[in-house]
Amino acid sequence: MTEFDANLPTGMLPAGGPFTEAGAGTWHIVSGATSKQGKGATKTFTYTVEVEDGIDTATFGGDDGFGRMVSETLAHPKGWTHDPEFAFIRLDSGQPDFRVSLTSPMTVREGCGYEIALEASCYNPVYGPDEQPRVFVNQARWVRGAMPFQGDVGSYRQYLLNHEIGHAIGYQLHEGCGEDGGLAPLMMQQSFSTNNDDAAKFDPASVTADGKTCRFNPWPYPAA
Repeated sequence: MTEFDANLPTGMLPAGGPFTEAGAGTWHIVSGATSKQGKGATKTFTYTVEVEDGIDTATFGGDDGFGRMVSETLAHPKGWTHDPEFAFIRLDSGQPDFRVSLTSPMTVREGCGYEIALEASCYNPVYGPDEQPRVFVNQARWVRGAMPFQGDVGSYRQYLLNHEIGHAIGYQLHEGCGEDGGLAPLMMQQSFSTNNDDAAKFDPASVTADGKTCRFNPWPYPAA
């Protein structure tokens, strides 16, 4: 089992606003469908935006505010649709390819595991009795962000969505910092650290401890 220092400063949840510690473990769909975003030469993914029952979303624009952030992030020219292979359509009914779900920390631990004792988000491809693919967006992180993002909660939210949806569309592996001082690859676990020595402690199979440190980056195609 990987040894990991849960007191690693960059991985700790920053101080900040309130969040719901434990919701109901059920979700409601946020209304608001979109047209096709992107070309989708290979795959057009459908998704719903959902909020766990019992979560108070008033401090960040309500359910609709969360939904807009998801849709606008996926439609952004630096996002996944920069690749003509991908497109996205938001649904508010039916069975989507995956569900982007704002979720309380305790429910996230049930859906994602808690082997590393830090607040995380994840993609679970077979969650629950119906084995629904679900992107768990941890509300604690949504409200407070992450240390490596230096207080920029808006950019962190874009990163969180792009990273976890990256898993949902097929990017299963994590990456390390490639160029010291450069932008972190999107699929680096930037919630915890942008330094390879730190990252190798909790993901030694993907990251080599070589001393490199990157700058935070929320986009798969930041130069687009």
